[in-house]
Amino acid sequence: MTHVSRHVLDIPLDAEGILVSRPNRFLGIVDIVQPMGSKTEKVHIHDPGRLTDILYPGNQVLLRKASGKNRKTEWDLIAGKAGDDFVLTHSGYHRQISMWVLENRIIESLENTEKILPEQVFGESRLDYLLEEAGHRTWIEVKGCTLAENGRAMFPDAPTARGRRHVEELIKVVQAGDKAMMMLLVFRQDAHCFTAHGRIDPYFAAAFKHALKEGVTVHPLSFAFVKNDTFGTIYFLRILSLCQ
Repeated sequence: MTHVSRHVLDIPLDAEGILVSRPNRFLGIVDIVQPMGSKTEKVHIHDPGRLTDILYPGNQVLLRKASGKNRKTEWDLIAGKAGDDFVLTHSGYHRQISMWVLENRIIESLENTEKILPEQVFGESRLDYLLEEAGHRTWIEVKGCTLAENGRAMFPDAPTARGRRHVEELIKVVQAGDKAMMMLLVFRQDAHCFTAHGRIDPYFAAAFKHALKEGVTVHPLSFAFVKNDTFGTIYFLRILSLCQ
């Protein structure tokens, strides 16, 4: 990496494999090639997005052994290869990463935050965070971004009525007198700016544009996933601009 980076999180890794197929959004079939030789396993995909440029037959993926009483698979898919880099595809880590951003005061406007309250209800939605500072409140919704085209990080990569509703709730937050923010966790190192993906979901893109006009702030944050021998490390790289 050529960027000055900051360590965020280590994720244990137990195997490497090659994706064979993706029968549905949450299930993948993987040929595990390391460390146990060739073995075909079902793996859980913890991301409802399409991920078509990452999770396609023949591509390299990284796995973590998982356990649980009601699980149907013994593996979680953690990351997939995109170009020369691995990309985090497990949205279950978004909470830890976004909390690191808040606790380390990465976003300048939030550096005086006094209280961080996860999973708070506003209107008809449960938003990811409510921050309190000297009587002021900021509501935050976090989204993960794994798609990039021509240096542009793009969200969503599949139509998302739920995502649009969250944006609409953020607009209502501003109209009610509080502050509102979208935090975009961008896991593509090849992205230099962020934009809403209007071709995939024009309704989300329209809501996003409206939110910007209403005063919702948007902060795209760039992260890298670096594979080591037994774990993958998430690094924070930089804050991205919005694409012009």
